[in-house]
Amino acid sequence: MKIHLLLDKKGPIISKYIYGQFAEHLGRCIYEGIWVGEDSPIPNEKGIRLDVLEALKAINVPVLRWPGGCFADEYHWKDGIGPKENRKKMINTHWGGVVENNHFGTHEFMLLCDLIGCEAYINGNVGSGTVQEMSEWVEYLTLNGESPMANLRKENGREKPWDVKFFGVGNESWGCGGNMRPEFYADLYRQYQTYVRQYGDQKIYKIACGASVDDYQWTEVLMKNAARFMDGLSLHHYSIPTRNWQDKGNAIAFPEEEWFSLIEHAQYMDELIEKHSTIMDKYDPTKRVGLIVDEWGAWYNVEPGTNPGFLYQQNTIRDAVLAAITLNIFHKHADRVYMANIAQMVNVLQSMLLTEGDQMIKTPTYHVFDLYQNHQDAELVDSYGDAIERVSYTASRKNGCLSISLCNYDLSETKEITFTGRLGNFSVIDAQYISADVMDAHNTFEEPNNVEKKNFSNYEINQDGLTITLPPMSVLTVVLKES
Repeated sequence: MKIHLLLDKKGPIISKYIYGQFAEHLGRCIYEGIWVGEDSPIPNEKGIRLDVLEALKAINVPVLRWPGGCFADEYHWKDGIGPKENRKKMINTHWGGVVENNHFGTHEFMLLCDLIGCEAYINGNVGSGTVQEMSEWVEYLTLNGESPMANLRKENGREKPWDVKFFGVGNESWGCGGNMRPEFYADLYRQYQTYVRQYGDQKIYKIACGASVDDYQWTEVLMKNAARFMDGLSLHHYSIPTRNWQDKGNAIAFPEEEWFSLIEHAQYMDELIEKHSTIMDKYDPTKRVGLIVDEWGAWYNVEPGTNPGFLYQQNTIRDAVLAAITLNIFHKHADRVYMANIAQMVNVLQSMLLTEGDQMIKTPTYHVFDLYQNHQDAELVDSYGDAIERVSYTASRKNGCLSISLCNYDLSETKEITFTGRLGNFSVIDAQYISADVMDAHNTFEEPNNVEKKNFSNYEINQDGLTITLPPMSVLTVVLKES
């Protein structure tokens, strides 16, 4: 099976923000996962746990979305500033009915972004909030000088404003964010975004709430009525193996058919982006407005014995395969997809990391994001060739290097793939992969390295091209440099 790389053809840039993360006040994502408090025996930097912080820095996280999700539209930001002992407690009505003490608020989130070295994507409250509340939050965050909110920020210990690159105006306004009709939300968006002011030099990239899965009418109405007021439009799609939201299947110990049904549902992302992009092209032919897939990933039944509202699930080689396939789809549509945020970063849904007390493990999905780092802000390399059953791949170039990533999602068959196209002058400088012997292989706190990144050597490069022998259930990245 041969694939020809069109190295002489210029391609679009794969936005680094496609590798974005999402942290909601949901289950143990924020509390225990990210925030343990300054007095915790778990090593921390001003309350943020160091093991999680170092792991996230290692995969070069470009942007982090917060505080939701559904939580965003019941979050009132002033409850989460000032001395922690004075912060209001609330019930998290969406996720488990637990008490939210607001110890992790605006200052803590912006500190987290600073420590990771990533951009902030803040989601504002349209569902239960006011225009004034949203306007004051932006002022508190970004205004340098004299104003009521800037002065309040200074009283709370932050003299300089922060840079906020991304701001979402509402979340899932068609559902948990207000059960709105698209026409109503389009008008609300136009109103609310007016008061997301630009106070500093950093232009705020305004993101409108887009469609759930295949609601193409929502996209049509939003683009027709509000496109000129937005920089991005969101899209949400979760993959489940059963198509039954009441019984979504298990994260481990699942039947073989659910391996393939989950992958098929993940591949539906390609069609969704294609069709939503076609509608966006009608009103935005220059592709100025980015498609922002700010919630995606696998969703299963929660792990037995855990709070159903915490959405805690294990993460297997199947999830790694899903992540690779989805990232490859985003690359394919790099001319329109500007950001994506996997759900979620720690302890919730398709996580990068799982924690238990002072322990932390990296999931197979984490290792895919590690393997794919070279594609951030790289130029997509187009290709053509044989249709390869149960193989997904992508290629990009940056800084004189060519990176090829492949995923073999067959359960038993090894695939031999040859890449051609002026590769005679290239040499392999790095090759790493993850794989498994069973389809639900995963890492546990007792065995944290069942699925981990390893060096790969089963390739051959010569004047005829690069031939890779790819094992089943594997994700691989090969990096080449022209001599």
